[in-house]
Amino acid sequence: MVLMQNLPEQTQINLTKLACPTFEAKPWVSEKPLSEQRVAMVSSAGLHLRDARRFAGGDGNYREIPGDTPAEDIMMSHVSVNYDRTGFQQDINAIFPLDRMAELATEGFIGSVADTHYSFMGATDPARMEDDARELGRRLKADGVDSAILLPV
Repeated sequence: MVLMQNLPEQTQINLTKLACPTFEAKPWVSEKPLSEQRVAMVSSAGLHLRDARRFAGGDGNYREIPGDTPAEDIMMSHVSVNYDRTGFQQDINAIFPLDRMAELATEGFIGSVADTHYSFMGATDPARMEDDARELGRRLKADGVDSAILLPV
């Protein structure tokens, strides 16, 4: 992740002027032990399946990533001069830890891993994502997900 002071001056100015919206909502997760919780991952790395539609800059929607997808079938549309893709190219678990989540479930640290995970495109105005994020919240709830790990890039 690049530090703010290392960005070009105009980029720093633009970022500090961005509005930060607030969202009124009640949490829907229950207070049960992590060892009993169903966990999903939500990334902002612009991840998608190899045969799915790529993200375009500013897309506010998300893509589904089935939990049994082989790493070589997960692609990244997120491109930015401020984002180093080396970790993703070497080991997808660096940004989307499918294998680590399965290990945590096997060890009993978490109850189970959701069948489906999700990815948004980073560097998108959160206001453009709100409707899709609310829809995703409903999907996670319907799937019995208790906790979501947010994986920002």
